[in-house]
Amino acid sequence: MKNLISQADGKSFLSVIHAACSLLWLLPGALGAQEFKTPITEWGVPDLQGYWKNNTVMPFERPQELGNKQAYTEQEALQLERAAQQRVEQDNQPLDPDRPAPALEALPPVGNYDLFWTDRGMFLPTISGEFRTSAIIDPPNGRIPERVAGFTDRMQQLRARLPDRNDGPEGRSLGERCVLAFGNSSGPVMSPVMYNSHMQIVQSPGYVSIMVEMVHDTRIIRIADSRDAVAASLNKWMGDSIGRWEGDTLVVETKHYNPVQTYRGAPTENLTVIETFRREGPNKIIYGFTVDDPSVYTAQWSGEYPLSRMEEPVYEYACHEGNYGIIGILAGARRLEVMQEIGIERAIEQ
Repeated sequence: MKNLISQADGKSFLSVIHAACSLLWLLPGALGAQEFKTPITEWGVPDLQGYWKNNTVMPFERPQELGNKQAYTEQEALQLERAAQQRVEQDNQPLDPDRPAPALEALPPVGNYDLFWTDRGMFLPTISGEFRTSAIIDPPNGRIPERVAGFTDRMQQLRARLPDRNDGPEGRSLGERCVLAFGNSSGPVMSPVMYNSHMQIVQSPGYVSIMVEMVHDTRIIRIADSRDAVAASLNKWMGDSIGRWEGDTLVVETKHYNPVQTYRGAPTENLTVIETFRREGPNKIIYGFTVDDPSVYTAQWSGEYPLSRMEEPVYEYACHEGNYGIIGILAGARRLEVMQEIGIERAIEQ
């Protein structure tokens, strides 16, 4: 997405793309004149293989003001996409080299990650013909259910036993340590993040593998009716996933996560995630998910994301290449400790 916006006859490249997409939506049956038939692998199961992306303007949770409204109208969806594209165009404007440094509170959580580094979702692919207002569709308000009673106290007790963030590498996040993808990119649940929301699906007889670009995590799903007897004791990163075919839909159940891995800030020891993958067309997979953890949530909750086909391959995410950030953070923390021991006041308060 480098140098994304180019100008031609007073119109941006994104505007031209948007107009083209709008024309396709206004042509009834333009993309679906023939009924789609799910492709089959040579060993006789639905073919999900290829490069896919899940970045979208659709939020994970529905804005509260929308209530139980599950889908936008076509006009509302177009307005939402235009607004997203305009924000990108504004951020892509040349910067004044003599501008003052921005205020700290004006920076995003990752500091100076500007448009050059990000790959925002700017379109709203349909799911079953709907322009969804959120990924979550159950409960009907599109919001994550309330936590169970006592959850906050339990989390405070767990956090009290964790090392300080600057005591050593174990105190830093799994993403910073290049152990797992940032956010929930690798899943389950697989959700888009600010960039690298891309994946490759590869199948072989008895297995489905999903490699996400972020930190090049690969989850291997075994097609089986039951788990190995040792699965509960292995506690793998991204959990133990087994899958089965129900017609043209791949259904995946995942549990038994590494105890260090969390999902949306909560422990995963009692988490079960059910995922579904079904082809909705030659260039789209509908990815569904159901989250069940009675020790965290007062109810199960479910949602869907569209996966759109990519023609470009996913390249290696060399997470530790030139990764001097953790070394600098920990070295700085040790230096501050020395300064405090000898009585030198810190010039900058953290």
